[in-house]
Amino acid sequence: MPSRMIDGTEMHFAEAGEGPPLVLVHGTLLDQRYWEPQMAAFAARYHVYALSLRHYWPEAWDGVGDDFTIAQHAEDVAAFMASLGGKARLIGHSRGGHISFRVAGAHPELIEELVLAEPGGELDESLGGKPPSGAQAAGFARAAAEIAAGRIDAGLRMVAEQTGGVGAFDRRSARRNAIARDNARTLLGQVHENRLPFSRASAEAVTARTLLVNGDQTQQNFITNCEALVEAMPDARRVVIPNAKHSMSDDNPEAFNNAVLEFFSA
Repeated sequence: MPSRMIDGTEMHFAEAGEGPPLVLVHGTLLDQRYWEPQMAAFAARYHVYALSLRHYWPEAWDGVGDDFTIAQHAEDVAAFMASLGGKARLIGHSRGGHISFRVAGAHPELIEELVLAEPGGELDESLGGKPPSGAQAAGFARAAAEIAAGRIDAGLRMVAEQTGGVGAFDRRSARRNAIARDNARTLLGQVHENRLPFSRASAEAVTARTLLVNGDQTQQNFITNCEALVEAMPDARRVVIPNAKHSMSDDNPEAFNNAVLEFFSA
């Protein structure tokens, strides 16, 4: 498995294709394998790098340490992209979408084009959001406590239902849930990740041409995020993937792949 030393940690990735670089960033409890349904389609046009972020599989992390933060992961992604030389296209899903948003805002010199697939987080009042209720953080903390106690599937089920609705864990493929089990202990770090809300100022700082992506059956908070960001970002548009929930790239990969490739070709 290829890897590069990035800021003192070994960053592993899957790699395919030739051409302009395209970097893929996974979300909560996932890793480079999440992007398997995209690799062949994207590799036909691009040199694709699907990352495993710091402390995710294949690392077997024990959940101890203070370097599992949004800021650290964003800087890791930026450093990886800088190591490629020149600009690259960047796609992030869910938590990875939030990380990719932060990379694009802080490092516009690295971004050719940007795709944010249901970026996770909350909106602040400048984007029409409300003061954080703490409900999401509390839910993730309860799930992390289950995982810490060895009740892995119970914790994973709680996270799945928080992002995908009732029954989400049982609806997902065996492949997807196996990936989540391999990364279960990353949730122990995620509860202390220091994720800031999206603000109008941070959205306006993302100058790269951007595609926001929703599944048509996803939860309202993800739709609200994309609607607010597409209005605030300087050069953004939005597409809805049919027959898909939060994990639209896994639920309907053909439609997702086509939408992304069409955006890049426009």
